[in-house]
Amino acid sequence: MSNSDIIAFVRSIFKEPEGFIPLHAPLFGGNEKKYVSDTIESTFVSSVGKYVNRFEEMMQEITGARYAVATVNGTTALHLAMIVGGVKDGDEVITQPLTFVATANAISHCRALPVFVDVDRETMGLSPDALSSFLKDYAVVRGNECYNKQTGRRISVCIPMHTFGFPAFIEEIAEVCAEWKIALIEDAAESIGSYVGNQHTGTFGLAGTFSFNGNKTITSGGGGAIVTNDEGYARLAKHLSTTAKQPHTWEFVHDHVAFNYRMPNLNAALACAQLEQLPVFLERKRALSSEYAGFFQDSGISFITERKGTTANYWLNAILFADRPARDSFLSESNTEKVMSRPAWELMNRLPMYRNCLKGDLSNAEWLEERLVNIPSSVRNQ
Repeated sequence: MSNSDIIAFVRSIFKEPEGFIPLHAPLFGGNEKKYVSDTIESTFVSSVGKYVNRFEEMMQEITGARYAVATVNGTTALHLAMIVGGVKDGDEVITQPLTFVATANAISHCRALPVFVDVDRETMGLSPDALSSFLKDYAVVRGNECYNKQTGRRISVCIPMHTFGFPAFIEEIAEVCAEWKIALIEDAAESIGSYVGNQHTGTFGLAGTFSFNGNKTITSGGGGAIVTNDEGYARLAKHLSTTAKQPHTWEFVHDHVAFNYRMPNLNAALACAQLEQLPVFLERKRALSSEYAGFFQDSGISFITERKGTTANYWLNAILFADRPARDSFLSESNTEKVMSRPAWELMNRLPMYRNCLKGDLSNAEWLEERLVNIPSSVRNQ
């Protein structure tokens, strides 16, 4: 199959014979204008307003989590989730190298050190086998906490990421974390509407975090959320997201060094209108992935699909070429032809600020990085 065959097929299914086809554009086909106008008319456009509360309620309904806390973006959600989860200066936090830089940056914002452990080829998410092997080589449990035997640092949290909306082996990861006394916080930024069995991603550990950036399945322009089943955790997260102001009609008393991370009502209005359409969006994205799967069958190019027992939201569809030259050839030709495609992220351990971080064997992440390409995945307006 040639690059031009793929480009022609993408143009045919998006019904765009000549113009630019983005990787993932938002679709506003519901109550977005109505709710945003309502917010403007109310004058409650900042972090106090009915849509912020409604957004949190909808996130609880969708994920099945008992509590949700709205934030201004996914990075702040992950940062706050770790702070509330007890990450301290100098701790080590295990994550995967194949991820968006925000995962590693949020760890650094806590003044902690990322540790990179390999992914599975099947899920592109953190490998529970690689995690277990790394901990057996490096870790020891002392007094109900995990420590790195070589560095002496506490390993406080593990953050797997559900890559492109495909659920990782999160149940197995949770078992490893429980065995080694490490808190589990899921980076579910890309996986709204993804499940393992009947359980939504982001709900398998202490907390999960989501992103609602402009290119996500659901967007609020900028926004994030923390979900958890722990009441005390949720209460503290919400308190710290609102500058730790004690409730009072007129006095300004704050009891923690905290953050101004609360989602504005204006963004929440957009998010609520988008979440109302989530079932339709997911249905259309699944139909798109099915068309791609049929097209790439027997082509020599692998199309990544959800693993058995899981439901992926197919946020970004992904294909695997035979090698890096084939990958780069397609990236060059498709983008020249105004059909947007992109490679996987540069592995975190190769970025200058994370080059000296501790890492395990990363063979799978390196293999995927050389071959993976995301292709247009927008929700089509039908």
